[in-house]
Amino acid sequence: MATFIKRHRNAITMGLALAGIALMAFYTVCDTSCAYLKGDVWGVDLKWIGIAYMLAILGFAACKQTSFIRALLAMGIGVEVYLIAFQFKEDVFCPFCLAFAAMILAAFMMNYDISTRLQGSWRDKILYALGDVALPRAVHIKIPALLFAVMGYLFMFLAFSGSATPAYGQGKAAVPSWGAGRYELLVFTDYFCHPCQALEAKLEPALENLLSKRGVRVTFIDLPIYKLTPLYNKYFLYAANTDGDYKAILHARRALFNLAKTFAAADEAAITKALTAEGVAFKPFDAKSLQVSFNSIIKKYKVDSTPTCIIKYSERDVRTYRGPVEIMEGIVTLQNSLKKGPR
Repeated sequence: MATFIKRHRNAITMGLALAGIALMAFYTVCDTSCAYLKGDVWGVDLKWIGIAYMLAILGFAACKQTSFIRALLAMGIGVEVYLIAFQFKEDVFCPFCLAFAAMILAAFMMNYDISTRLQGSWRDKILYALGDVALPRAVHIKIPALLFAVMGYLFMFLAFSGSATPAYGQGKAAVPSWGAGRYELLVFTDYFCHPCQALEAKLEPALENLLSKRGVRVTFIDLPIYKLTPLYNKYFLYAANTDGDYKAILHARRALFNLAKTFAAADEAAITKALTAEGVAFKPFDAKSLQVSFNSIIKKYKVDSTPTCIIKYSERDVRTYRGPVEIMEGIVTLQNSLKKGPR
């Protein structure tokens, strides 16, 4: 097996690099959910950096430049150590990021060779534990791969900017809800999230059906994944401040989602004009205290992507549904529970 891997490791490395590119490309256009775990290096989204990184690995593997591959993969190990530590710190985990890290580790293992320096002192054993890199112009110098890993880690320490916390203000107040009953439904969406936009057309009639029959209390929580979401959320709360019924708030949500689809309103004046034209009633007030209450709910249920729904049948029976398909299945289950009456 070891001989086979060594003989074909360039091809295997190319395959892993292509898989990494495909993974990041899918993450970029994913139509299942939007995650608010974000990161960039000097303003460049990590997804694009990941694609460029794998393209470099692919190129060196095609040219059979094993030393350069080892150097890049060792740096990638250092980068991923930093990013995984960041996810543990924030207690928010991205499956795409973890899968990408697994591909880097697998490629590193494919290209790993035991360094002859491991037979030296204990210091050499530590320095060369990850192998060594012999760059073409310095073939007589065995550079520890660990050095490249440390360089990758330090690069991220200095250049990485990440966020896993909803960007709302300070303060706390009760979040508005509609309906009443023994069941509770919390809807977590973002107006600019494409899966949320696709879901909304099906979700709105289902919610109207639930609220008209009573038996369930519905709360809408906006996750500020996109830059303009806090502004749109403020106008959603302005609409809720009119004390309108559930039909009025569903109308307001529909109008806000339609604006977000085309980015037709990017400031308060434009949103005010657009909502007025749509006949949406709203009453401005200081919404900061309500917005930070959203933070508390998001953290309480550990929601890190949209769309997500939480359905509370009881304090012990709390069910989480993610993505349009799961959510609609959860709504159907809730509708069936309402038909059966109190349990």
